[in-house]
Parts: sequence; C-alpha cells; structure tokens
Amino acid sequence: MNIYLIGYMYSGKTTVGHKLALKLGFQWLDLDQFFEAQFHTAIPIFFKRYGEEAFRQLEHKLLLTTAELDNTVISTGGGTPCHLGNIDWINAHGKSVYFDVSVETLLRRAAQSKKPRPILTGMTEEERAAYIRQQLAARMPFYKKAHIIFPADKPDLNQLTQLLSASH
Repeated sequence: MNIYLIGYMYSGKTTVGHKLALKLGFQWLDLDQFFEAQFHTAIPIFFKRYGEEAFRQLEHKLLLTTAELDNTVISTGGGTPCHLGNIDWINAHGKSVYFDVSVETLLRRAAQSKKPRPILTGMTEEERAAYIRQQLAARMPFYKKAHIIFPADKPDLNQLTQLLSASH
C-alpha cells in the first residue's frame, strides 16, 4: 500500500512524510524532488520557462509511475491533487492523507523556511495571507477528498499512524 500526503506548501508533507516512512518501515518519495531529479531543473525555473500546464502534465506522468511502488509514503506537491484528475487517481491507488494546516501556521512556516518559495517572494505579509487563503479555497474541494484529514498545525506522528491503522 502507498500513502499519498497532500496539502498546501509548508503543511509538513516532506518533513513528516520522511519520518512517517521511517516509522512504518516504508520507502519515501518526494514528488517535487523526483521531478527535479528526472528533469534536471528546479521547479520554479521549469515553471518560468515552460509554464504551469507543461509542469502539470509531466508531474501527472510522474505521479502515475508511483503505481509501480509499494509500501511507499509519497509527499506530493501542493497542487498535485488539484489537476488532471490526480486526486481520484491517488484515492484509487493508495491511501490519501490531507495535511490540514491553518493559514497562520502556513505563514509562520513560510517566514521561517530555509527554502523560500518564489511565488511568495516580494509580497507583504497581508498579500501573502490573501494569496494563501485564495489558493486554499480553490484547492479545498480536492484536498477534502482525501481518505484521512490530518490536523497538522502541530503534527503528531503517533496520531497519524493511528489514523492510518484505523482506516484500513
């Protein structure tokens, strides 16, 4: 069984995903890192050069290759489940977990991040909050299709493993 972690950027999918994989004895794959390794470019550079549609098409193809994996925790990109029927595919091929995080926590994590996201660069705090709220509202119908909704403002790995066990 594969576990797909979905949620907004800075929701903890990568950090918690790696720890979850270790705890479960699973492999771990970060879809964004996989993209960058496969295409030898950073996602922001790819986005700028080729646009979002080209990115989403290639991201979708990479997502489909994860069906060949087993016992893997897959940390997806924030927009992955929202395009090309990906959330339905994810739900058909594994267990999906939405990392539900408040806007305030996302803003705090963004401000503290050692890996700032270009999309948020140059915005005031208010602009950043408005942008995140708007994107979350647009993505929520996809995120809410997850098998499990995990409160991730203060992620508890034991709680997450219990939720996964209970959902079998």
